[in-house]
Amino acid sequence: MPHSTRSATHAVAESPETVADLRRTAVELAERAAAHVRARRPEVFGPGTGEGSDSVRTKSHATDPVTVVDTESEELIRELLAAQRPGEAILGEEGGGSSLGADDAVAWVVDPIDGTVNFLYGVPGYAVSVAAMRGGRSVAGAVVDVAHGVTYSAGLGAGATAASTDGAVEHLTCSPAAELDLALVATGFAYGRGRRTRQAEIIGRVLPEIRDIRRFGAAALDLCHVAAGRVDAYFEHGLNPWDWGAGALIAAEAGALLTLPPASHTGAQGDLVVAAAPGIADDLAALLAAAGATEPIPDE
Repeated sequence: MPHSTRSATHAVAESPETVADLRRTAVELAERAAAHVRARRPEVFGPGTGEGSDSVRTKSHATDPVTVVDTESEELIRELLAAQRPGEAILGEEGGGSSLGADDAVAWVVDPIDGTVNFLYGVPGYAVSVAAMRGGRSVAGAVVDVAHGVTYSAGLGAGATAASTDGAVEHLTCSPAAELDLALVATGFAYGRGRRTRQAEIIGRVLPEIRDIRRFGAAALDLCHVAAGRVDAYFEHGLNPWDWGAGALIAAEAGALLTLPPASHTGAQGDLVVAAAPGIADDLAALLAAAGATEPIPDE
């Protein structure tokens, strides 16, 4: 499987000033959209509304919802980018856009609500994710945990932080875990029946060899949990670039080791994404290989 493995020591080709500017923009966009999502949820899912209303439709699978707030959030980010950085490409989960190639132009990768099912049900585990990529590599990114009011952000070579609404800023470092059998590992599951079945088989082989599994339901936040040391590792098949664009950089800048597909690949191709604390990364890779998880699981 084509992949890249990177850590916080990845060589930096960008100037610190460029990285800082892109990071500030990513934070501003994600926080503005998160405020909109936070305000709109009680309006959209109040009495007489919900999944059966016109506010929700489905995408590739009947279990894969998109709400009017997803669409509004992405439209807001696109409008802000058009005003602040006109002419730069945007790839969004709901609105599509340019594919991510290897050219030198900045492209913005946007997930307006990562964890839409959680958002739909009122489970406090959904986020807005915004990443600036160049040449298929994340340069800056921000993930806002909407319900908890925490902004995770990172710049290439500039570290990763978590900023709370009270002004507290935490510099992120992934866990010091060194034993795989004591590792807490996050994962996620697809919407398609075939891929889910294969993922369940893999979990059946992985679970006996680790401390436990966690399934939070938002890939961007899963990667931030690795960065913050709340889980020791995370893996999942079938992510799109907007799922991992910001979160993967945040985890890498916190010291995690990552395996990522090319940014040009789509989730339908089913590539594996892994983020792990350095002390268990090799052992986890061996376990995933033994479980047959290193091969893509296409959405068929």
